[in-house]
Parts: sequence; C-alpha cells; structure tokens
Amino acid sequence: MRLAVVTGASAGIGAATAAAFLADGWRVTSVSRRPCPVPGADSLACDLADPAAVDEAAAALAEAAAAAERVVLVHNASLLRHDAADGTDPEDFARVLQVNLGAPNALNRAILPRLGAGSAVVYVGSTLSEKAVPGAHSYVVTKHAAVGMMRATCQDLAGRGVHTACVCPGFTDTAMLREHVGTDAGTRAAAASLSAFGRLIEPAEIAETIVWAATHPVVNGAVIHANLGQLER
Repeated sequence: MRLAVVTGASAGIGAATAAAFLADGWRVTSVSRRPCPVPGADSLACDLADPAAVDEAAAALAEAAAAAERVVLVHNASLLRHDAADGTDPEDFARVLQVNLGAPNALNRAILPRLGAGSAVVYVGSTLSEKAVPGAHSYVVTKHAAVGMMRATCQDLAGRGVHTACVCPGFTDTAMLREHVGTDAGTRAAAASLSAFGRLIEPAEIAETIVWAATHPVVNGAVIHANLGQLER
C-alpha cells in the first residue's frame, strides 16, 4: 500500500494534491480541521494550531505509515496573517509558527522513523520562501524556514532512500489568496500580471508538481519554483 499524507487537504492546493495522488493509485489521508472534499480520501480531523492535537494525530499516522510500503508526507497546510515586523502580535506569531513549522516538526518526529525506501517528504513553500513583501511578516519568516527544514531533513535522512523537496508556488487561485489580496477584480488581475503567463496558477498545476517531486528522488533536497515565471517589479 502506498500512502500519501497531506496536511491541509480540505481546500485549495491540498485538496488538489489529494485528488492527484488518488488518481495515481495512492491511498490518501488528509490532516486538517475540516474534511477533505475529494471522494476516496480519508480525513483525520486535527487542528494543526494545537500541539496536543497534532501529537495525537501524529501517533495515529505513524501506525499507518509503518504498515505502508511507501509513504509521501506533504507538509501543505499553512497560516497567512496580515502583519509586519514592527507590530506582529506575539500570540498570532506563535500560532503561525505552530501551524507552519511546529506541526511539520511533530509529524516528522513521529512518521520519519517509519518511512521505508522510496518514500518522500515534500514541503510546500512559496515564492516568499526566498524573498519578502511587506505585510506578511510571519508568513515570510516561516516560509523561509520551511526551505531550511526541507534541507535539514534531506541531510538527516541521507542513506535511507527517502528524499525531500520544497515546492514553491507563485500566485495560485485559492481561498488563501483571495483572503489575502481581496476579491476585487483589479487586485486579482494585478496578482495575475506578476507571472510571465499573465494568469493565476491553478491548484491542480501545483498538485501535479508535488506528485512529480514526490516520485522523483533525483530532486532530493531541491527547491522547485512553480510560479509560471514570476516577474520582478
């Protein structure tokens, strides 16, 4: 049995990733507060902002991983706040750190020891994993850190036949993007204009990239930019 564990698969890139793995013959378990809407996917209810809930979910997932021939762990869930370096609320910052880094760390601690050769750990970063914009302080900090966590995971798993990658999407047409930039058509068009193709990325395009990265160990330790060629202005 091949098992794909996808955090935050209740919508957006996560749901598209669950669908892509199912289409490729994998069993899929979503880890999220809300159920995964994709038929055939299993859902494990978990508030990733709650360390105790994450530890409980991690223990259950560790048992499932131990029974699987190959496992792909996709750290997709993330929290995005409007905040700035000179005014980020400590509690909000701690919550973003927990969802974006603490939860992946806890899942890694429980699941990585059970992974067999041919398995993979894929982190979902962002174009903001390697640059910054104003008004997204905690998100930028944690997405930079996700690349470091992926690279550290690569080094620590060397010799075990398990590979890692970090897929960094550009502006993708998801609820998170709409919440961040608003629903104004002009603002969305401005975001779309930042790609060389002049459009937003579809979640399924990122999902296909994640599945490809998860099944091609040659990219071990790599940061994969999936942004349609983002323009710098």
